[in-house]
Amino acid sequence: MEYNDYRQSANMNTEMSAKTFLKKYSLAEGLKSVWTSKFEEAYEYTMPGRESFYEESPGQKRTDRIFDETAVVGIQEFASRLQAGITPTFGRWINLKSGSEMPNNLKPVIDQQLDEITDYIFEVLHNSNFNQEVHEAFMDCAVGTGCLLVNEGTSTDPIVFNAIPLPHITLNSGPNNKIDCVYRKRQIRLGDIKVLYPKAELDDVVLQKMANNPDDKIAVIEGTMRNYEDPNKEVYDYMVCIKEYEEIILTDKYEGVGSNPFITFRWNKASGEVYGRGPVFNAMSAIKTTNLTVELILENAQMNISGIYQLEDDGVINTDNIALVPGTIIPVAPGSRGLQPINGAGRFDVAQIVLEDMRNNIRKALYMETLGPTKGTPMSATEVAERMADLSRQIGSSFGRLQSEFITPLIRRVIYILKKQGRIEIPSIDNKEIKIVPESPLSRAQHEQDISDLNRFNSTIGQTFGPEVLNLIVKQEEVARFLAEKMNLPEKLIRDSAEQQQVVQQMQQLQQMQSQGGQGGLGADTEQT
Repeated sequence: MEYNDYRQSANMNTEMSAKTFLKKYSLAEGLKSVWTSKFEEAYEYTMPGRESFYEESPGQKRTDRIFDETAVVGIQEFASRLQAGITPTFGRWINLKSGSEMPNNLKPVIDQQLDEITDYIFEVLHNSNFNQEVHEAFMDCAVGTGCLLVNEGTSTDPIVFNAIPLPHITLNSGPNNKIDCVYRKRQIRLGDIKVLYPKAELDDVVLQKMANNPDDKIAVIEGTMRNYEDPNKEVYDYMVCIKEYEEIILTDKYEGVGSNPFITFRWNKASGEVYGRGPVFNAMSAIKTTNLTVELILENAQMNISGIYQLEDDGVINTDNIALVPGTIIPVAPGSRGLQPINGAGRFDVAQIVLEDMRNNIRKALYMETLGPTKGTPMSATEVAERMADLSRQIGSSFGRLQSEFITPLIRRVIYILKKQGRIEIPSIDNKEIKIVPESPLSRAQHEQDISDLNRFNSTIGQTFGPEVLNLIVKQEEVARFLAEKMNLPEKLIRDSAEQQQVVQQMQQLQQMQSQGGQGGLGADTEQT
């Protein structure tokens, strides 16, 4: 085969691959189109500043439906409290621990090493833009589905995070009903293609357009799709396609646990659905009713302020020439009634009752009342812990989904990047050798019940049978380790078995020295006497 024939065949295969890629993308877009109107409505009422699902000009006004800010403020507070409960800004919200298959004699040493690696991971996270971007992702999650893009950074910023708005992504699920295919559509300048995709292979048509019109924008679709050739291996196919030319400009393959750069997570979902349903969906009726009620109140208030008048049509007063402003003189015919005000029929008291009920429903749906008001007398630590435990019970199922779809994949992705950059050395995370343990405030709230049960057991046994029986039944060393794990105590603060044995020997020697010293002093006093 000659070179020209080979090139033509390769171009045909590429074109066929591009058509197949765009066909899969169109099928995923068809599934998303069912949700588009619902998502757009939710965003207009709660996040009017977020990008629209439809084509619009930059800076277009999108606040025409907003008459009440309860939902707008509530979704921001929801994201902030979710961030404080799951990924607190200045704390450690996960721990790396040795798994069940790790030999017991190696666990203390391995756990101490993993504890140091965990400190470094959070040092990287706190110095990055993670906290800013995860807040936006949690706001999208309040509607239903959040997406966080985690990519490699520079030598100074190892990891870069980017919250992708829901209008820019299209999802599809695989054989196990998990999200295994993420498409991202973006408008980019022709001159930025080589900057964003340095390894892109462009044909002559695209190169010519780049040279002539570098500021023109084109639609580029990125696709990250799970490859199931080997179900036991985590492999993703990555493709970048220019939709207008039906040309794939870049292909790549991601291999390994944590290689997928897209972290997509949902608050809740119904069976058979790809996109999630957030608390905003449950509150949409109350949100629309609240805005309508405030709109009617404002219209009624305008009528009461401006007034409504009636007059006899005697041909003297021309309503087109009347201006109801202070100092206006309106001529009337002798004997006519002139302008007569009409009392408004609106009931502000009924409207306020309905409005307050709807606002309470919005607050409950967005969990705004769980931790109480932010102003006033500060709550005690016990009250905060109790309310956090109550919140943990309320969102137990959603927290479990966030654990499996957000926290674990995120940490795996961070570890994957840091290992690739040679910054850390850690065994593979497979929940056997190494496991990820959530230690967020919500997780610790769930641990409070275990600690309470242990304390109640110790108190009951000690009061009933005495401390001797308690020490006979309970392994105090294991109890201490259990409490340290539940309270998220760093491993470096816990002595290993060798150090414990050394401390016991030192205490025994000290007791012997004190005993001998006491006996010697008593003998000398007796002899002197």
